[in-house]
Order: sequence, then structure tokens, then C-alpha cells
Amino acid sequence: MIHAKYSLSALALALVFAASGCSQKPDEGGDVIKIGSVAPLTGPQTHIGKDNENGARLAVDEINAKGLELGGKKVKLELLGEDDQAEPKTATIVAQKLVDAGVVAVIGHLNSGTTIPASKIYHDAGIPQISPSATAVAYTAQGYKTAYRVMANDAQQGKALGQYAVGKMGARKIAIIDDRTAYGQGLADEFEKAAKAAGGEVVAREFTNDKATDFTAILTSIKGKAPDLVFFGGMDPQGGPMAQQLKRLGLSARLLGGDGLQNVNFLKLAGADAEGVVASSPGLPIDSMPGGPDFRKRFESKYGVIQVYAPYSYDAVYALVDAMKRANSAEPAKVLAELPKVDIQGVSGPVKFDAKGDTMDGAVTVYEAKGGTWQVLETVK
Repeated sequence: MIHAKYSLSALALALVFAASGCSQKPDEGGDVIKIGSVAPLTGPQTHIGKDNENGARLAVDEINAKGLELGGKKVKLELLGEDDQAEPKTATIVAQKLVDAGVVAVIGHLNSGTTIPASKIYHDAGIPQISPSATAVAYTAQGYKTAYRVMANDAQQGKALGQYAVGKMGARKIAIIDDRTAYGQGLADEFEKAAKAAGGEVVAREFTNDKATDFTAILTSIKGKAPDLVFFGGMDPQGGPMAQQLKRLGLSARLLGGDGLQNVNFLKLAGADAEGVVASSPGLPIDSMPGGPDFRKRFESKYGVIQVYAPYSYDAVYALVDAMKRANSAEPAKVLAELPKVDIQGVSGPVKFDAKGDTMDGAVTVYEAKGGTWQVLETVK
């Protein structure tokens, strides 16, 4: 009977730790707080997904090295990485897996199309979700008090791009293509509104999908409308081939895109045809970020070249931990109560949230591909 009582007590203790997202590891001398990280870790967007995860992992490693104490006890963070394959259905499966694993919060997802469906899982479980890279307006417009992001949304980015296309690039006849994802279509919609408001004429609106690589039919149709600019709302696995095919078909129109194109992989995929492509990214250029140069050294010494979102996943972890410190707890409900009060100086700049959970720092930087690198054209705030 003594053994039975001990087992029941141990079980009860284990359930308490599981409910709070903590597990006891005697060899580490403290509670372990589980945090989820979700991004595509396989498939054509692996490079960006690993970038997100590595940014979060760098932050976790630093925080653990410095030491973290909550509720009078030393704790350690454990990052549980999951692969959503950039697929909405898979995203909900791994979201539930993380909830069942007892995470106290999630850094992710990468894509808007996965972040949005997963957000309901986290909302229903009462778990904070901070996306480093989902920009669709719809994500925080749902009204979930669990949903946050640390970069500018598509309304901010689309407006900046639409105004830049007409005002600075001189575009008058514009063709728009999107990949029909929450991100691509959302950004294209916001771009279209801003371009029209600035005096541009949209002569074609076409769509593809986020698996396609042959855009000959779409571009041939667009060629007949004689646009001077083609805007693509989508990611680099499609944007790279599109840039090549645009040139091959003899279109004189310039290609413009958002943060889905503004990375090293797009330059590799498009090759020489990347030259002159213009793309934006929310936030400041890495070397203009307050902590950018130092972050670049630390990150690249461990993980290699930054793709695009690593500074934001890093900042998302620190924002989460700031809320934990304010709550003096890792309990999700207590952390959620403190997230609106977060106010830190991150690598990317000030990190604090508005009433919807959007970042209050909405800068957007426009770049041009020149000589195999992205060169800054302008930062819009």
C-alpha cells in the first residue's frame, strides 16, 4: 500500500507539471519549460523554416546560458521543433501535438496559411502564439487574445509596395499574380488597393498555387496586356522560376514582390534573371537593426547565412520570456495577461504590441537585386 500511495503522489505531481508546461529533470536541477516552434522543415521552404527555428533556438540557448528564474525557482527552456510542411492541415495536426506535449507557448508558424488554422488550436487551449513571419491581416483580425506577431502585416507591406510601384518605379499598367495562399493573396489584395489609390491601372489579375513552377501560360496571357510591372504575391520557390520565365518570354515588365522573394534562395533560383527584381521585407535591413550586426555574427557563426526571419523568431522568444518575467510564472494564462505589456528592445527594434496583437513597429524596407545581392532602396515607416 505504501508503494501504491507513492505512485499516486508521483502521478499527481507529474500532472501538475504537465498542466503548467513544465517537467522535472533532476540532472538539470530545475523545471523545464516547453516552448513550441513550428515552420516548414521539409520541402521547398525548408531554408526559411530552419532560419525561423534557428533564430528561436539561439534565443533559447542564450537565455538558458544566462539563467532564468520564475516563481523563485531556476528554470530552463526547451524548444520543441515541429514541421508543418507549409500545409494548413499538417499545421493543425502539429499544433495539437504541441498542445498535448504541454508547451506553454508557440513561436510560429512561418506561413500565414498555416498560422491562421493553427491559431484556433492554440486559442482553444489558451496558449500564447507569437508568429515571427505570418503577415496576413486575417491572423490577428480573428480577435484571439492568444495571437501575436512581431513584424509588419500585409496591410502595411502592401501599402508600401503599391505606393512604391507607382510613385518610385513609375508603374502605370500593372499585372498581379498570387499563389492563392493566405499570405500571397492577402499581400496581393493590399498591393492592388494601394496601387490603384496611387493612380496605377491593374490590367490583369491572375493566380497560381504554391507548388507550381511553370508559369508560361499565365505570363503569355499577361504579355498581351503590355504591363510595365508584374507583382507576385508568393514565395521564392515560385518567384525564382517566374523571374526566369518572364525574361525568356520577352516581357519588359519588372518583377516586384514581398518578403516571400526577399531572401538569398530567390537569388539562387532566379540566377542572372534576378537582376533588377524589387522586393520588400517588413522591418529594417539587418545591418540597420539596433542589434543587427552583432546578431548576424552570433547567428552566422552557428547556423550560416540569415535567410530573412531569424531576427524576428529570436525577438519573439525574448518577448515571450519578458511576459513570463512580468508574470513571474510560465503558466499560459498568467503569461497571456502580461503579453500586452511587453516592451523590450529587440534585435529588430522595439517590440511591443497593439490591442490586436500586431507589432507597433511597422517599418517596411524595399530592396533591389543587383549583382547577386539585395541592395536597400528605401525604408518606409
